Amino acid sequence: MIQAIIDYQFLQNAFLTGLIIGVIAPLLGAFIVVRRLSLIADALSHVTLSGIAASLFLSKTFVVFNGLNPLWLGMGFSVMGSLFIERLRTVYKHYQELAIPIILSGGIGIGVIFISLADGFNTDLFSYLFGSVSAVSRSDLWLILAIAVTVISVVILLYKELFLLSFDEEFGKASGLSTRFLHLVFMIMVALVIAASMRIVGILLVSSLMTLPVAAAMRIARGFKQTIFFSIAFGEIAVISGLFSAFYLDLAPGGTIVLSSILLLLLAIAFKKTQTMRK
Repeated sequence: MIQAIIDYQFLQNAFLTGLIIGVIAPLLGAFIVVRRLSLIADALSHVTLSGIAASLFLSKTFVVFNGLNPLWLGMGFSVMGSLFIERLRTVYKHYQELAIPIILSGGIGIGVIFISLADGFNTDLFSYLFGSVSAVSRSDLWLILAIAVTVISVVILLYKELFLLSFDEEFGKASGLSTRFLHLVFMIMVALVIAASMRIVGILLVSSLMTLPVAAAMRIARGFKQTIFFSIAFGEIAVISGLFSAFYLDLAPGGTIVLSSILLLLLAIAFKKTQTMRK
């Protein structure tokens, strides 16, 4: 596979994109899990599907939209979905988790409508659903790299604020933090990362890359910073091993990456259990 990566640009794009996603997805996933918002990735991924289906429908129906990268509209829908979730969290102050299934249901409904308008599933849509190595273009790579730089920069600059918001939101409010603004920034970052990750992992599996490495890291880490470090390490291992497995076994990369993440989780659980038994 190393020689193939050197020879073929589409494999270079896929491999580099996978490495980038292996960093930013678990990075935000650590904050998502701590905030008990694990299902938000599923909700926004289905909203992203609506955007992808809408883009494919527009390109098929109107000539002016031919050549439009579906990733742009998918990102737009995902960001709008994140804004709606944040708005609904303020409406249902005592039942904030209700915002996630509302947006999830809406995303599925809108997606089904646009898929039916586009005369059902096609090859392009399937590649977004389950991930496709050959579908990653050079423009996708640069876009995902820009998202990664933005997300990492924001996390570094606002780490203390995001940390406090994740573990003790009430204390953050009392300390004078602009919690609404921080929530909004965080949700937009999550939306962008989900939209970026679907090229490799697929819309239906993207949430697993944001949660499984974090779940594995939490079994062996001794603090939040260690959790982030191990999450990123496990994410990179899952992506690399998943891409190699997909290449040699001729399988969808999304599935192999997820299975690699599950294997790492099982190993982490077994390691923790062994350590506990020794004590």
